[in-house]
Amino acid sequence: MFTKVDGPVRLADRVAAMLAAEIESGRLTTGDKLPTEVELVKQLGVSRTVIREAVSRLSNAGLVEARQGRGVFVLPRRTRPLDLDADTTDSTDTKAKVLQIVEVRRAMEGEAAELAATRATADDHARMRQALAAIDAAVAAGGDGADEDLAFHRSIAESTGNTVMVSTLRYLGEVSRGGIRVTRANEARRDDFYDAVREEHDSILTAIEQGNPKAARTAARRHLEHAATRLQNAGPEFWNTTQDLDVELDTAE
Repeated sequence: MFTKVDGPVRLADRVAAMLAAEIESGRLTTGDKLPTEVELVKQLGVSRTVIREAVSRLSNAGLVEARQGRGVFVLPRRTRPLDLDADTTDSTDTKAKVLQIVEVRRAMEGEAAELAATRATADDHARMRQALAAIDAAVAAGGDGADEDLAFHRSIAESTGNTVMVSTLRYLGEVSRGGIRVTRANEARRDDFYDAVREEHDSILTAIEQGNPKAARTAARRHLEHAATRLQNAGPEFWNTTQDLDVELDTAE
């Protein structure tokens, strides 16, 4: 069904676009099952990591649904799904789009933190602390901590009990994943950057644990404001590195 994917830029985006095109064209229609992960790896010539991320993007866009033990199936088309990655074609566009997404996240994550301060349970607090510790553990193990960073923010949203907010922030996090990797690569150069992010995260969580909605909102918005500044100041070499990241993951598998 598919031809081999090659080239140095954003493999997961290209695979997701290829699969989406099959759905848009009607060659894959409602109820159809996607080829298995093993089949897609063989046909496209990419790693399992790339396939999983591409399928995750399709799922977040409402195009497919993973069914436990059965596979991934095409969903009915009700309205055209939001696709913030569609027009991002080069490093300049990527940077501008990610900065726009950060502005939206700033509003939503401020609200999520405020709600979490009034709704989170002791178990929620513990999960958030574990998610925060996982970032340090990932970095200590030589990773960039981007996935763990997203998981921490997701844990805050989940503690609100608002499933729409969780889904929306999960999608925004996925499409800004490259930007998060840029900031974390940029932060790795300087201890003061890394320490600042740790302090920002801890301030959000501390306010939530203390049940202080106003402080939680302020801390979350401040964190995203500073993240935007770090993104803006990151040199083009970091964006180029991020775009090549899928290739590095593919080689490592």
